[in-house]
Amino acid sequence: MPDQTPNLSLPFIMPAQAQKHVTHNEAIELLDMIVQLTLEATGATAPPASANEGEAWAVGTGATGDWAGQDGMIATWRGGGWLFVAPRDGWLAWVRDVAELQVLTGGAWVTQGEPDLQNLPSVGINATADATNRLSVNADATLLNNDGAGHQVKVNKAGVGDTGSLLYQTGFSGRAEMGLAGNDDFSIKVSADGATWFTALTATGADGHVQIDQVLRLTPGPVPASPTAGDIYFDDTASVLRCFDGTTWQDLF
Repeated sequence: MPDQTPNLSLPFIMPAQAQKHVTHNEAIELLDMIVQLTLEATGATAPPASANEGEAWAVGTGATGDWAGQDGMIATWRGGGWLFVAPRDGWLAWVRDVAELQVLTGGAWVTQGEPDLQNLPSVGINATADATNRLSVNADATLLNNDGAGHQVKVNKAGVGDTGSLLYQTGFSGRAEMGLAGNDDFSIKVSADGATWFTALTATGADGHVQIDQVLRLTPGPVPASPTAGDIYFDDTASVLRCFDGTTWQDLF
């Protein structure tokens, strides 16, 4: 029969053992230290000038003083002296000086549950992401702020024939889209039903010219009292579109 437990190395009371209470108390002392383990700090190399009963430290490399030769051990102050226990990978401890839960991994105490935020397959914030919408956010607003200067929002597409755009929806049905839709010209499109789309405005990437893709509609109104050259006015009484040339109004059509 072994004289210690396999995981925590707690001593067994052996048959016909004298002073059984000594072994029992030793096991209780170890349990009191290990269960709900709290460390004052990890990687400590010098014993504190004073310690309270039951306080414990994870001893680091190159320990000195009363901890010399105890690298990697847990040192706890018990009954006026230091008790050393060898921890095992997988032990959890609350580390008081950094206020975080750490786990012993490969002989080192590391933060437990520290998320790896690189190459996540998807993220849902108050929402459920899916294979298409890998970032999904349900919120009243989304803030993208600067970090000291400017801020850019980048939409990158793979090739000229692909689409990089902002799509505005009503009830998840498209109503307006702006961006590079199938080419490298910047366009603004609208739809009443999400199925039939009209291109309202296009800025060509080749030369920067702006093209009005639909018939121009101007809101009727009074002739400006002090027009400037280039002002356009739609005379709804005569159904005539007029342009001010700097001197007089000219009928366009």
